[in-house]
Amino acid sequence: MKLGQLLQQTFHFTEFKAGQQQVIETIIAGQSAAAIFPTGSGKSLCYQLPAVHLPNLTLVVSPLLSLMKDQLDFLLKHGVKAARLDHTLARDDYAQVLQQAKNGELKILMISVERFKNERFRAQLKQMNMSLMVVDEAHCISEWGHNFRPDYLKLPHYQKEFNIPQCLLLTATATPKVVADMRVKFNINENNVVMTGFYRDNLCLQMSPTASSERLKALSNRLKSETNAPTIVYVTLQKTAETVAEYLQRQGIQAQHYHAGMPSDEREQLQNQFMAGEVNCVVATIAFGMGIDKANVRRVMHYDLPKSIENYAQEIGRAGRDDETSLCEVLANKDDLQVQENFVYGDTPEKSAIVKLLQQISDTEEPFWETKLTALANALNIRVLPLKTLLVYLELEGVIRPKLSYFEDYSFKSLTDQQSMIDLFEGERRDFISTLFQHCIVKTTWTYVDIEAVLANYNSNRSRIITALEWLDDQGHIELQAKQAVERFSITQKNIDSHGLADKLHQLFKNKEHIEIDRIHTMIALFESGDCLSRQLANYFGDYSAPEHCGHCSACESGAVSFQSTQKLTPLAQLDYKQLTDGFYTAMGSEGSTLNTTKFLCGIHTPIFSRLKIRALPGFGQLQQYPFKTVKTWIESKLC
Repeated sequence: MKLGQLLQQTFHFTEFKAGQQQVIETIIAGQSAAAIFPTGSGKSLCYQLPAVHLPNLTLVVSPLLSLMKDQLDFLLKHGVKAARLDHTLARDDYAQVLQQAKNGELKILMISVERFKNERFRAQLKQMNMSLMVVDEAHCISEWGHNFRPDYLKLPHYQKEFNIPQCLLLTATATPKVVADMRVKFNINENNVVMTGFYRDNLCLQMSPTASSERLKALSNRLKSETNAPTIVYVTLQKTAETVAEYLQRQGIQAQHYHAGMPSDEREQLQNQFMAGEVNCVVATIAFGMGIDKANVRRVMHYDLPKSIENYAQEIGRAGRDDETSLCEVLANKDDLQVQENFVYGDTPEKSAIVKLLQQISDTEEPFWETKLTALANALNIRVLPLKTLLVYLELEGVIRPKLSYFEDYSFKSLTDQQSMIDLFEGERRDFISTLFQHCIVKTTWTYVDIEAVLANYNSNRSRIITALEWLDDQGHIELQAKQAVERFSITQKNIDSHGLADKLHQLFKNKEHIEIDRIHTMIALFESGDCLSRQLANYFGDYSAPEHCGHCSACESGAVSFQSTQKLTPLAQLDYKQLTDGFYTAMGSEGSTLNTTKFLCGIHTPIFSRLKIRALPGFGQLQQYPFKTVKTWIESKLC
């Protein structure tokens, strides 16, 4: 069957969008490819159509499974056998999806990138035949990208480990440098990278810098002009989402807030209401909108500054997917700048914490090192994401090599009595299962497996124990659960200069910090430029085909604008340092470093702040509108 026929028969589309056919033909020809298309330009079809044609399973990997909801609904609506695995599935449903995937009954299986860490899932994955691995938001693999995720660096390894012959990379926000990085890591031929233009002639890009005291009124007036037009208002902080939505409601605009701090069922309900047109205005952090394919979003308003040009492009890309004229307006000012920068500074660990980690690895007597990421993050006072990045840096330095991830604790509920389960087996297998049950600790509801005791009393290995438990779970004899994820690394270099290497690694984080801060200022420079905004945006992503003057952006219509700080801040010298830090040093003890004090006053969250409930202290975040470096210098002067 020809591709056009397959397209019409399966998805009822009469023609391909730009770039789609080239990517699909490359995949069907047995080669890997990358699709760099703007948001809303049909990247998903590039794997959906080949998946129908390919003989085995297509595995779709995403940073968040919420990104996949609309795509899954679309596939099921068109009769494509697809499913996703996530924590919301009931045990029986989860088991059924896995069984269907192993039996070859599914064409598409969607997972989050974190799913690969699951020892139980990896064991199941080895029993699946796969034709294609799809990496959504593929820019996350690049340290040069705006949303680097260390877990993505392992995806090329997983592709080889699970014998997946082809991969397809999808992203909407990759600069030429990031595209090159992605291509090299996945060994994709340069000719198989398909990039379509980023220019959108139906988006009116407006820069309208507005004083903080006037923003709510300005936003309300814009939205009142057409109250039923589907609108997304983007803000930076969760609290801002709530206060802006409340204000708009008082103005008669039926707005709802959305952020990651809400219960998942509430977020999903609101997302569904927005898609169905039951709610037309959502005030949200960037947690909202990813993966949503609503064609008639008429307005995307930025109440606060976006995080970067990449984020801005992604967010405005949710407007006007039906090709009708849509407004994308920025109302922000430079009062937001410090909040954005503070997010960046919060991810840089202290050098002393890096030294502590290196010494912990060096002092390990075994040839391997094991750790639980959350516990390690708390011990070192490094956020989990930068801690993952630090571990990747150590891999690149040849200090450690990832060996495996497993769960420390396995427990089960017996759905069949134990003797009946033992009687299912004969000979040596019966002896093994008997030994396994003999070394379990039975509590009120759950039975806990003492894996070390089993290994000490039976000549076997951990993998066989997990396989046996998985089989009993699959057959419905037990309900199995696993907890306490442990990361195991081989130590490939023990005699290291901890302080010298810590200097080097700390500098890598400082360099990354500089890149992210520079990214924010590059965005503001673009916003303030008198040159055509549409053309500049396209050029940033390597598209040089946009017109020199689009005629539908504020720069073309009225020239350059200037984003100013509109709040008058009291000079730091006039503030009471002792009052601001009252209780902080007592609570922190030896951890009350200059950097931690700066993070406290600038409202930056760290693991130790959560553990010691530092956020409850009155001084937390009191200086979040001040430049981070200025606050740090002021603190240093007080501690001299």
